[in-house]
Amino acid sequence: MHLAEILNWRSVPAAGISMGLTRRCPLHCAHCSTQSSMTSEQHPELLFKRFVASFSHESRPAILAMSGGEALLRPALVSALAKSARRCGTTSSVLSGLFFARTHDGTKIPAPIRVAIDAVDHFSASLDAFHEAEVPWPNVRRVLRTLLDDGKDLSIHLVGRDADDPYLTTRIAAVRRHFGTHIPMLVNQVASFGRARAWTPMVMTKRPARVEAQPCTMAAWPVMGFDGRIVACGNDDAMDRMPGHLVLGHASTHTWAQIRERTLESSMMRAIRLYGPDYLAARAEMHPSGCAAGCRTCMAMSGDALVEERVRASIAISMQKQSTRVLEAAAGELIRQGGALAFARRNGVARYAELALLGAT
Repeated sequence: MHLAEILNWRSVPAAGISMGLTRRCPLHCAHCSTQSSMTSEQHPELLFKRFVASFSHESRPAILAMSGGEALLRPALVSALAKSARRCGTTSSVLSGLFFARTHDGTKIPAPIRVAIDAVDHFSASLDAFHEAEVPWPNVRRVLRTLLDDGKDLSIHLVGRDADDPYLTTRIAAVRRHFGTHIPMLVNQVASFGRARAWTPMVMTKRPARVEAQPCTMAAWPVMGFDGRIVACGNDDAMDRMPGHLVLGHASTHTWAQIRERTLESSMMRAIRLYGPDYLAARAEMHPSGCAAGCRTCMAMSGDALVEERVRASIAISMQKQSTRVLEAAAGELIRQGGALAFARRNGVARYAELALLGAT
């Protein structure tokens, strides 16, 4: 499964689910969005297995995307979930910081981890200057070469300090030199989340005189956290703050079919995907800090009961109209037509978006 196939689905509501299997990680990256460590929380395997077991041929996500923390600290769980998902037609991926290549040259992958990598349909490696301080690039390169030679579908999630970080230019050139077009890359920049919040300033955008609708694709896939809580957003703050309007349920009490229905049918979720939070806030005459803040606006909607009530009231009637359903379908089709490239431009460093298509047929 190529990276482009995953990104093609990424903007489609309930087409996939992201699942954080653990918040533990042996690395100490200064930009870690989840502030993971080896003493962070980790919940029983049964929580994750039960939820994936609720997938069926009639109701299933197309993609199960696993991460952490460091998901490959639980290789047996990764393998079990990938196999369980595949039985009903769901493909799977796992994202790793390659911690296992820290202390050797990368030519030998530990057997349990190799079994887990073989079990998924796509393997992604996190790569940035912070990871490389602990897992050297030559070791990463050898791991990728081993997997590539064995026919594994791979990608690199590459992160720079900002869009102009020379590290990105240097590492992209090295990847292309060693692997040609065989490993696609999704390129992003450090955001003010987790540990990076202490040293990365929050980008403040002046609110325009007229706030236009801006569909939010981050509310497309449900996200299951390390403790089983499920939210409707891929923003790391959503899991930390758990704003009420984004909460979908819990893996211990809800099935995939129930989470899917809430994702697709909730008037609030539909409105956020169609109009975006800034537009909804403007309609409800609410806007925090006077800024067009996107995600921050969305997080603030549940910070005040009166504000959330006003937002819900402003969409209650409009989201029930047949004309709104028609508009949703048209907007969704336009987003789907943009595919992987549009997603990479919108949610990554735009100038490098086409790297996500390397090797795609």
